Amino acid sequence: MSDTLPFLDLSDPALSTRGPEVVAARDANWCARTPYGLAVLRWREVGLILRDRRFRQGSHAWPDTVGISGPFAEFWKASVIGQEGETHARMRALAVPALSEDYVLGLVPTFDAIAAELCAELRRTDRCEFQSAFATPFAGQAIAALLGLDRARWPDVAHDATELGHAMSIRAPSFEDRTNAACTRLFALADTLVARVRRGEDSKSYVARLVARFDETGDCSHDELLNVIVISIFGGVDTTRALLGLGLSLFIEHPEQWQIMRRDPDLVPAAIDEIIRARPTTTWATREATEDVELSGIRVEKGTILHLLVHASARDPAICDDPRFDITKPRKRHFGFGGGAHHCIGHFVARTDLAAAFRALSATLAKVDHDGPPEWLPDSGNTGAVSLPIRYELAAQAPEGARKG
Repeated sequence: MSDTLPFLDLSDPALSTRGPEVVAARDANWCARTPYGLAVLRWREVGLILRDRRFRQGSHAWPDTVGISGPFAEFWKASVIGQEGETHARMRALAVPALSEDYVLGLVPTFDAIAAELCAELRRTDRCEFQSAFATPFAGQAIAALLGLDRARWPDVAHDATELGHAMSIRAPSFEDRTNAACTRLFALADTLVARVRRGEDSKSYVARLVARFDETGDCSHDELLNVIVISIFGGVDTTRALLGLGLSLFIEHPEQWQIMRRDPDLVPAAIDEIIRARPTTTWATREATEDVELSGIRVEKGTILHLLVHASARDPAICDDPRFDITKPRKRHFGFGGGAHHCIGHFVARTDLAAAFRALSATLAKVDHDGPPEWLPDSGNTGAVSLPIRYELAAQAPEGARKG
């Protein structure tokens, strides 16, 4: 690895993966040195690495990288995200059929109903703290629906999933006790959900579908089944909650784009992808070299961890001639959901529930603005809003018969 490469201190909470230091490093080379290995900054190399079998998923090393241990670290290393080869294939084959497109699309009326109820609450006032008023309850109730839980149980599930999210922050050690306790509770919940299916009390939920697949194949252990359920809860809540806040903040900064989406709800899917390009919640995907690799003039040694930066690659001038936030502009694919064998299992769920949320919000809020400074997690690792105070003008309410969902 060349010492002449630029250096980015990804361990610094003040550094943004969207900041000028990253842009300068990308101009200098396709990768940069960091305290965590290499940062990969250009679209071409990110795509090559994600498709190259000489690079394995590198996230298994994250607990050791940031210095955390206990139940969360054990769960993360054993998860479908942290595994490779046969184990990864078995766990993925358990989850992917259970999240088939037809099943997820069947949840759209429920996602629409959740969003509509929360928007009805927004109509009672002209300001709120968005994360607690909409983003977190929406994400929590959406995952409760997926699990077949009574939606009223969403606060505990959302709380524990949010606690796990702290383990993916560069400040993970300061949250270690909380993330370990939350992980233990979520495994207990997963075990309870499986037992409920076994008793014949649930035959339709995502968990029921997982159990049916588990029984059919006989490939996975009970612990692996529970691990798939917990990673689904974690990803389902954390991704949706964070992207709602990140997305709304982008629309506040670009009010003309909000109006464009309000006029044409068919642009909502494109808006979600543009949000991920412009303000990703998972700021990098991670890979590890399993052998020495020569790539674009750089020798990457076996064992090197590579962090594939989502924003830097999506806004690479080689494939993006206009870096402004624009939901109408055709773009190259982004890598916010990873790629290759480890492409995010829940990406279609995330796109589907986020679309329901943004359709409802854009039909409810005619104009929206900040109502005080937001508080953000560091803009490296996994990021999102801690608090997002907003004020807004309400749109006219459509007649009952004219409403969708």
